[in-house]
Order: sequence, then structure tokens, then C-alpha cells
Amino acid sequence: MAQARTNPWLVLLVLTTGFFMILLDTTIVNVAIPAMSTGLNATLDQILWVINAYLLVYTVLLITAGRLGDLFGQRNLFATGLFIFTIASALCGLAQNSEQLIAARILQGTGGALLTPQTLAIITSIFPPERRGAAFGIWGGVAGLATLAGPTAGGAIITYIDWRWIFYINVPIGILALVATFLIVPDLRPGRRHGWDVLGIIMATAGLFAIVFGLIEGQKYSWGQVDSFGVTIPEVIGGGAALIVLFLLWERFQKEPLLPLNLFANRNFAVANWIAAAISFGIISMFLPFTIYLQSARGFSALVAGLTMAPMSLTSMFIAPFAGRFADKVGGKYILTAGISLFTIGMASIALVAGPDSTWINFLVPAIIAGAGMGMTFAPMTTVAMRNIEPRIAGSASAVLNTIRQLGAVVGSAVVGAVLQNQLATTLHNQAVSHAAALPAAFQARFVAIFTNVSSNGFNVGAGQTGAKLPGNIPPAVAQQLASLAHDVFVSGYIDAMKNSFVLPIIFLAFTALTTLLIRRRPRPVTQQQPAEEMRAAAG
Repeated sequence: MAQARTNPWLVLLVLTTGFFMILLDTTIVNVAIPAMSTGLNATLDQILWVINAYLLVYTVLLITAGRLGDLFGQRNLFATGLFIFTIASALCGLAQNSEQLIAARILQGTGGALLTPQTLAIITSIFPPERRGAAFGIWGGVAGLATLAGPTAGGAIITYIDWRWIFYINVPIGILALVATFLIVPDLRPGRRHGWDVLGIIMATAGLFAIVFGLIEGQKYSWGQVDSFGVTIPEVIGGGAALIVLFLLWERFQKEPLLPLNLFANRNFAVANWIAAAISFGIISMFLPFTIYLQSARGFSALVAGLTMAPMSLTSMFIAPFAGRFADKVGGKYILTAGISLFTIGMASIALVAGPDSTWINFLVPAIIAGAGMGMTFAPMTTVAMRNIEPRIAGSASAVLNTIRQLGAVVGSAVVGAVLQNQLATTLHNQAVSHAAALPAAFQARFVAIFTNVSSNGFNVGAGQTGAKLPGNIPPAVAQQLASLAHDVFVSGYIDAMKNSFVLPIIFLAFTALTTLLIRRRPRPVTQQQPAEEMRAAAG
């Protein structure tokens, strides 16, 4: 144990290994969407639940997990989370249908939630304040790398092995990380006892679930009544929003709230949390439709799709450590402004150049720009949020930061799923009407009807599919022409829908870049030559 205490960087290595696994699973699944959709015969809304079930459970359990770490020991909770996540990964790989996969992903999210808040809490405890910026820089770099490396790593695994191995690969890594945890990570036991805000947990969970359910399933029910429950989609979303408002009001009057709102009295912590949510919203909102485009609309293999995004990961990995060290010296304010701006420009450029014949070279420069922006974001954001947090509340602050960040991902995934499905319903119909003129008159109305009704049956976005299920009782003389036209309809319709779905996150990220100006710069250290009055002015 003494070795662990005298080697905080070795402890950091173990912590970031586990954290990398957790974050990798938030994006590696995106590149597997076409393969999973085909392999499990699942529609787009079912596959969206594979993503969102994980994110939703992960998000709502983070703060509770932070409290469990305070009570039972942060190393113990880190190890428990690793164990559950590793078992759940094996179950994900064994799933035979979308329902089994969603259930295993819920278990994965539970393990991830138990693990994540312990990482920042342990880092805050073992590193002195003057060295935390560098440690947070590495932690933030790993966060950015995991988020961006998912499509690349997943693409290679899917192309050369099978989509199930994006989950199986976690098993040996998880076992090694679990052993290293007990050998290297110190057993920190703050021993603080907390009350359990059961009603707060129920309200937050139910509210988030209702919002996510409404956004994902809205297009399926034409934004009207949900047959099984006798309520409409707007009522479901509105009820979820009302529960979240009630949850926030409830938290204000709790002695030990599930969400410590007093932390947000620190302006930098509040702004950093907003940025964390916005970045996660933007990443998920853009990556999900873009990875489907690369494989299903452009026909890239999963590997080529991953390699198309690899320059983003490599650039981010190179820049992140320097951004962390620089934030230590000058503060993260303007680094964040530049980083978010570059990421927004890069992703907008990707949307601009995406077309039916685009190759990987068309996305090279935009990916590098976006990667540079991401590399300048995660580490400074974490430094700004956690620099002035006392170790005694580091667990709560870490849990809040990660919860807000993941909440952005949950909302981003649900919103982009809703926008993408809504846009597909329109663009596929319009493209079908445009292309139907090439068919014999007897088949034109039927061809248009297939794409007009696709939203109620579920969009098929697997590799090589056309967004809709074509009927099998078509004369052979027409079948080939119909299949070719259906492919053209899907490609054109999907590109139009994807570009439209990019508008909201791009505007949102551009606004977020401006909010970084609200960050208070770190005061300069006091010197003998500098009067106290001057220091107070500088601090303000």
C-alpha cells in the first residue's frame, strides 16, 4: 500500500484504464449500429434503446454511487463497478435479440455508474492541488480519447471479427484492471454517512426515462397516442419534464440532497458542468447519424468508417496533455473557448462535405479540426470544475460533473434519434416520390407507400439495407430496378436527414463556446510587490 501512496501516477494509470473502458462503451456501440441492426433484425428505434438504456441507467445512478464510495470506500466501489461491468459485457456479447442486449446494457450502465465517480474523487485525494491540473489533464485526455476512439476500435473489431467482440474485449481488460485495483489503488475510506434520498432517486429516474422514451418512440407513434398506455407522446415528455422540475424543487429542501445544488454557487463549477453537458450532447448528436451514414449510406466497411474518424482521435490524443498542462498555468477559459469553437467548425465542415460519393479524404481536414477542438476541451473543463473543490466534497462534485455530462449524452442521443427519425420520415417520402417516376406506372404508388409508412414499422438502417422492408412478391423483371431505386432513395433521403439533424447541435455548440466567457480566471499568486487591493481586483 505504501507503494501506491507514493506513486499516484501509477494509481492514475489503473483508474484511467477502468474509466477508459466505461467511456469507450458510450461511443463504440455507435459504429456497430448497422451490424447490430442486421444481426439482431432490429429497427433504428430498438437500436437507439441499446445506446440509451446504458446512458440512462449510468446517468441516474452516478450521484448515488458517489455517496456509496464515501461510505464503503472508493476503491471498493471502483472494483465493484469493474466486476459488474465486466460480467455485463460478456452478457452483451451473448445476447440473441435486442431485448436481451438492452437488459445487459442496463447492467453495464450500473457497473459504469459505480466506477466513474470514484476516479475523480481518488485523484483529488492523492494529488496535491498544484499537481491536480496535470492529473486532470491525463484524465480528461483519456475521456476525450475514449469518446473519439470508439468508432475506430469498433470498426476494426466489427470488420475483422464480429460486432459481439466490442463487448467481449472488455472481459480480459476488466479482469486485469480488477487485479491491479487491489494491488495498486489505496483503500481510501472517508467514512462519511449519508441519508438516502429515495424519493429524489425515483423522481429523477422516472422523469429522465419518460423524456427519453418520448423522444425515441415519438416518431413510431406519429407523436400521438401510445396505444399501450393511453397517453400521448407530448404528455409523456411533459410529465417527465414536470418530474424533473419537482425533483429540483425537492432537492432544495433536503439536508443531504441527491443533487447538491449548493455546488453550483461556484460559478466556474456551474459553467464547467454546462460545458460538459453541451459537449456530450454535441458529440452523441453528431457521431450517431454520421457513423450510420458512413456504413449504410456510403457503404464503407466498419473498419473504413472507423479509420475515417481516426484522425479526430489521434489529434485529440496528441493535444489533450498539452492543453491540461497549459490550463494549469494560465487557466482553462480561453482554451475552452477555442476548443469548443474548433470542434463546432470541424463537425459543421463534416456535414458540409458529406455526400453520396464522398471518400475518407473529404473528411480528413474537418476531422483534424474537430479532434483539435476536443483535445482542448476535456482536460481544461475538468480543471476548471474541480480545481477549487475541497477533497471532503470531491466525491459529490465528481458525481455531479459526471452526471451532468452523461445527462447531456442521454438527451443528445434521444434528441438526435427523434430528429433523425422525423427527418427520415419526410426525406424518404420526398425521395420516393421523386424516384418513383422511373418505375412502371403500376408500381409507382406502391413504391411511394413503402417509404411513406416506414416510420410506423421502424427504419432499417443496417449495412446494405434501404431504410424500409421491400415486399417479396414483386415480379423478377421489376425487382432489380426496384431494389436499385430503393437504394438511391435511402442514400439521398438519409444524407438530407443527417444534414438537417446536424443543425441543432451545431447551433447549440456555437452558443456553448460563448458561455465559456463566463468563467472566472484564476487569480495570480500573491507576491510581496503586489498589493492586496490589486489582488482582489484581479480575482474579480
